[in-house]
Amino acid sequence: MGKISKVYYSISEVSDLTGLEPHVLRYWESEFPSLRPMKNRGGNRAYRENDIKLIFLIKRLLYHEKYTIDGARRQLKKASDSYLEQLELSFDEIQAQDMVRTVREELRDILSLVEEMPGRVTASDEGADEE
Repeated sequence: MGKISKVYYSISEVSDLTGLEPHVLRYWESEFPSLRPMKNRGGNRAYRENDIKLIFLIKRLLYHEKYTIDGARRQLKKASDSYLEQLELSFDEIQAQDMVRTVREELRDILSLVEEMPGRVTASDEGADEE
């Protein structure tokens, strides 16, 4: 997989990529001074690659390392560049995780469709025919 090739991403694209709702992204902008996506002429947010990396870092601090908003904000302020590099996911990893999440969701959808099919043969039905 190659690098993401776009320069700017809309809030809906970033939402899909990160698995976060747009209102969460907007809220984080108000809580984290370093997260300031540009706005285009229409006033729509235009996220760059560094904004997306920062969002993944904030997500990791809040959701995985269980920091509070204040704690995550302090971590970002005091973090050294090497610490930020350790926490930051590469876009290849992000794309792979996103693909796995998408495939998993599609497989769940297929499984629920198969389970709803009428006349479906189950393991218990096969044993009844042999007797």
